[in-house]
Amino acid sequence: MTGRRITTRVPAGTAAGGDHRRTGRLTVGALAISQTIGYGTLSYAFAVLLEPVATDLHSSTTAVTGALTANVLTAAVLAIPVGRRLDRHGGRALMTAGSLLGVLMLVAFSGIGNLWQLYLVQIGIGAAGAASLYEAAFAVIIAWFSAERRAAALLSLTVVAGFASSIFLPLTGWLTDAHGWRTTLLILAAVHTVTVPLHALAVRRPPHHRQAAAARPPSTTSTIRAALADPGFWLLAAGFTAHTAAVSALTVHLVAALVSWGHPLAFASTIAGLLGVLSVAGRLLTTGLHRRYRPALVTAAVFGIQAAAALAMPIFGATTAGAVSTVIGFGIGFGVATIAKPVLLAERYDTSRYATLAGALVVPTTLAKATAPLAAASLHTATGGYTSVLVAVAVCCALAAAGISAAGQCSPRPPRMGVRRAGSG
Repeated sequence: MTGRRITTRVPAGTAAGGDHRRTGRLTVGALAISQTIGYGTLSYAFAVLLEPVATDLHSSTTAVTGALTANVLTAAVLAIPVGRRLDRHGGRALMTAGSLLGVLMLVAFSGIGNLWQLYLVQIGIGAAGAASLYEAAFAVIIAWFSAERRAAALLSLTVVAGFASSIFLPLTGWLTDAHGWRTTLLILAAVHTVTVPLHALAVRRPPHHRQAAAARPPSTTSTIRAALADPGFWLLAAGFTAHTAAVSALTVHLVAALVSWGHPLAFASTIAGLLGVLSVAGRLLTTGLHRRYRPALVTAAVFGIQAAAALAMPIFGATTAGAVSTVIGFGIGFGVATIAKPVLLAERYDTSRYATLAGALVVPTTLAKATAPLAAASLHTATGGYTSVLVAVAVCCALAAAGISAAGQCSPRPPRMGVRRAGSG
């Protein structure tokens, strides 16, 4: 039982095989919609609402950005417990509860009157995201699909969800201009309600779950211990943590930076929305390149391009052409880490405890996501401009490129925790 991972294969020509494939496609489709809405309402909208909320609460942008820090710190604390529950029980109940919590928190957000209430709401949104966004969705897909179909399913999900910023950044900007930020949040809450039935009805435990669970290694601790003993894990963690810091800081502050350089809010929101379209293009491009080059090399190269674009942004961003071109340069790698991380993890480790192991990697990256926007806001306050912020973003991207490249060269790969790949004998 410990020498081989047991997989259940359903013959392609049987009715059961057809049902399995249809249910898998339905699951991916439902998750693609729910992740697009979830990231748009729970995450991207905050960047547009930052200035209006700070003004209405008579607070600084740094203080309001701190609420986002509380949001992502909550997600970090919950990452490993959520991963363990996903490995043991699947995603249906957890993701449905996360969606419901998200709706309630958006409604509560619309009624806040002071800063401490904002922090409480953002803590709730962080819990909702931990239970219902990408990490949970990835665990559902990895549990459902075989290794041969998994990459295509992940790509389908992230390509669709990559449009979240393109849809919700300009939508939130337009709604805020037209109706104010409080009404905007109520509208976003109504939209987010759609994710509840999607998770409740479409997320299913795979038919082989019970048999696979019985064949899994019993110790979650040994899974994490083996990964922590691998230098490559630490290089991946360092690379993705630095990149998360860069992307998180830019996502939150890009609209404000463009406005500070003289662009109208509606234009700045629309340009920032290009990040979503570009994340889709970047994922398609890198997935194609993975067939010819090592994923670590491709990922590192994209992160290097982002470093150059971030350095150029303060120089050329005051013009329309400069703003568009530098955002394009950075945006081509905006969503690459999302799909590269599970691919690189799957190259090095067995997936029978994927959600738990991914949760361990989520902890440092989520901490970076929590602290980077606040650090960028403090840097902006200290220097009086966004040039220093963009330089810091460029440095983080360069460090990320170096870390991922080194991880790809880290050899030999450790044993896959005593479990062979499916079909290896």
